[in-house]
Amino acid sequence: MNQRADLHTHTKASDGTCDPAENVRLAKEAGLQALAITDHDTVAGIPEALAAGKELGIEVIPGVEVSSVGRGQDIHVLGYYIPYEDSSFQERLVGLRETRHERNQLLIAKLQELGIPITLENVYRRKQGTDKNIGRPHIAEELIELGIVATMEEAFEKFLGKGAAAYVNPPRITPQEAIRLIQDAGGVAVLAHPGLYDDDELVQELIAFGLDGIEVNHPDNTEEQRKVYRSWAQENDLVMTGGSDFHGWRGEEPFHAMLGLHTAPDEAVERLRAIAAKRK
Repeated sequence: MNQRADLHTHTKASDGTCDPAENVRLAKEAGLQALAITDHDTVAGIPEALAAGKELGIEVIPGVEVSSVGRGQDIHVLGYYIPYEDSSFQERLVGLRETRHERNQLLIAKLQELGIPITLENVYRRKQGTDKNIGRPHIAEELIELGIVATMEEAFEKFLGKGAAAYVNPPRITPQEAIRLIQDAGGVAVLAHPGLYDDDELVQELIAFGLDGIEVNHPDNTEEQRKVYRSWAQENDLVMTGGSDFHGWRGEEPFHAMLGLHTAPDEAVERLRAIAAKRK
């Protein structure tokens, strides 16, 4: 079985460090056949990636990673073959980015309460544009530059990750609403990196609600977790996807993993495409 699709990558349109065309070039170098652009709550990077894909012979799957909150923590739902040019769909994403901006304000306020000399202005200078699509990795970069932490991992462990000193989570849409948002738009809804949530009951609940797929192959899923998710996918006829969650480089290291190292089989792409075609 060919494993030639990386179905989870980020670009400068959200919190990645590469232009969309660079992601496509890296996919070509890795010998991939297909690549999904799944930026956080935005579709801004898709047109450039599609143009590069046409030039380099790589299928670019229009995607998005929708932010939601379930049981007090961030839950991300990947949407594939979404209507990236549809104005009403784009408008829904604007609202999600506004909530992200609110979280950033609260998070930076908590860091300031901890005595860290960080400002919203200095974090936001790291990204051009006015769409407020700044994420925690940008804040982590500022913490590194300030000398508060040495690495991205340390920033999340001490301050930004679930249960850390500055972690905050303002009200957002629920994972169920994220699934419905994607499906109602004609896309395919897949639960991202379920191993990060440490909540199998929630994963089962979302499967029962109507997920189309589950991200089995992800750098943050353990091998034992992957076995469990494969079993659940088979039992519920879900698409088993995989992706690197590539965000570009932080220093000399790829974050989370190098593009093309965690992939999905061609069959997964075919199933995603077929589900989306039925919803058009």
